[in-house]
Amino acid sequence: MAKIKLNQLAHSYYPNPGSDEDYALKSMDYDWDDGGAYALLGPSGCGKTTLLNIISGLLQPSKGRIEFDDVDVTQRTPEERNIAQVFQFPVIYDTMTVAQNLAFPLHNRGVEAQEVERRVADMLETLELSAKADRRAQGLTADEKQKISLGRGLVRYDVNAILFDEPLTVIDPQMKWQLRTKLKELHQRFKHTMIYVTHDQTEALTFADKVVVMFEGEVVQIGTPEELFERPSHTFVGYFIGSPGMNILPCAIDGAAAIVDGHRIPLGFHYNPPAKAKLELGVRPEFVRFAKNTEYGVPVSIERVDDVGRHRIAKVHLGQHSINVLLAEGEPVPSYNIAVVCDPIRSGVYANDHRIEGQALKEASAW
Repeated sequence: MAKIKLNQLAHSYYPNPGSDEDYALKSMDYDWDDGGAYALLGPSGCGKTTLLNIISGLLQPSKGRIEFDDVDVTQRTPEERNIAQVFQFPVIYDTMTVAQNLAFPLHNRGVEAQEVERRVADMLETLELSAKADRRAQGLTADEKQKISLGRGLVRYDVNAILFDEPLTVIDPQMKWQLRTKLKELHQRFKHTMIYVTHDQTEALTFADKVVVMFEGEVVQIGTPEELFERPSHTFVGYFIGSPGMNILPCAIDGAAAIVDGHRIPLGFHYNPPAKAKLELGVRPEFVRFAKNTEYGVPVSIERVDDVGRHRIAKVHLGQHSINVLLAEGEPVPSYNIAVVCDPIRSGVYANDHRIEGQALKEASAW
């Protein structure tokens, strides 16, 4: 296992990049803990796989360096870095049996035969492939082949890090849940440093101790699932995490209130935003509710109510702006004098897409 340090790391696929827009990865400095489970989360094209391939050694960065346990490995090959990598699609030997595929990386590293046999048997049981241990991989299904790829990465106990590049793409939904659970168990058991690339927030939030959210070549936030949900530091994080994502409303700020479409929304903090910044109010649907008769809220009109199983989502309009409101099971939808209120403590203010801090008000409280 290794502590991974990125030092002023940046990468461009152009030979002579001239501006930030030419970089697939913009400059970043981060330390990732030895034995941590991380997920790189973001949309297609945001730089996740580029960063993963730089960490593994498949790609040399244009700038900066990467260190494993304070040793510069920027110019080292994947083999010299002692990395295991699992790709999006199965990488196996069709002419070998399932057991032989799992044993292959161990034989390459000179592991004793008895230890190879023990580890392979353990991995076959973990992946529920024991009954097919002596079958050639060629005749297996796509998800079974990918399970072998996962096993080839996990069977080595001495690696510095195990990297996963969207490894569950070809796996059916039920098996995805089982394999994510297995990966979590194996991480807790062996304490490997694991980095998991995905565009699926469910995969990221259920696998990782910390999620690295990427957007347009930048790391916009690293945090626990709770931190990403409760305090997104960038509007993209608020929008991308959650279903539905955070409501983001253009606003003006007047001390401890946001002004949206001429209406005042009380906040739990007093703000002094930078001049001429693009200001937005961010509040998750979970923290918006319909006003009760005794409360004063901002007037809205209801466009529709969607039933999504365990709860309903009301889409309402505040002037020209849409707001999603999460309704508890059985909660009635008002039919007249319709207004909404926002939790003042859990409402955030963003300047040029980045969260800004305010001064807490003594009288402010959450719902």
